[in-house]
Amino acid sequence: MRKTIGFLGCGNMGGAIARAVCKAADPQSVWLANRTPAKAEALAAELGCNTTSNDEVAGRCDLIFLAVKPQMMEELLAPLRFTLAERPGRFVLCSMAAGLSIGRIQEMAGGDYPVIRIMPNTPASVGAGMIQYCTSGVTAEEEADFLRLMAPAGRLDAVPEALIDAASCVSGCGPAWVYQFIEALADGGVACGLPRAKAQEYAAQMVLGSAKLVLELSLIHISEPTRRTPISYAVFCLKKKRCRPASPRVRAAGLPATPPDRASDDS
Repeated sequence: MRKTIGFLGCGNMGGAIARAVCKAADPQSVWLANRTPAKAEALAAELGCNTTSNDEVAGRCDLIFLAVKPQMMEELLAPLRFTLAERPGRFVLCSMAAGLSIGRIQEMAGGDYPVIRIMPNTPASVGAGMIQYCTSGVTAEEEADFLRLMAPAGRLDAVPEALIDAASCVSGCGPAWVYQFIEALADGGVACGLPRAKAQEYAAQMVLGSAKLVLELSLIHISEPTRRTPISYAVFCLKKKRCRPASPRVRAAGLPATPPDRASDDS
């Protein structure tokens, strides 16, 4: 069982995960280190945790979050290899660096250490993240403890490492596209006379509610209409190129009615 938690790096994602961790663990058991000490000190003051050096985190913490960009990982770990190797007890490394495999993290760290690889996204900063993870050399107890610790960050899902990059493309990169979509909808509202703040609120709440509906109804193919979902029939029509003439969704979307020779295809 972990007793102390360390963060090597306190940037945007590292800070978001640290905030989540401090909701599930005693902040006094959390230690922050950063290349710019002032950033770690500001975050520690906010969360009520401690600051220290990279070497101290590497030498004393039971769970060590490697919260730096992929291109900085080797530079971070190279000076810590001896400290990690000299440790008498067990510890777990947790990497959130995109594109770096567990094997590569172990190689950089200088040993076949237990590793948890996670792919968080920016909504983790408000407790609504989608975080995929995979492990190597981690016990069932350590994994369960890790999941409890990370629960305030959002949903966690175990995936094979071979799929974690693909999963990250969906939920890791996805928020950037959603932000653009919200902005585009808000722009349309502003063009029609809505105040910017209202247009953005309406667009964001619509996306939030739509996502909640999809998750709660466990919809897989959201463009396939079923009797139990109100998911847009217009999207289905656009994909299948067939529409019911009487559908208000179809009329609202300005879509053509079902051609007479295909009416029998409609279910």
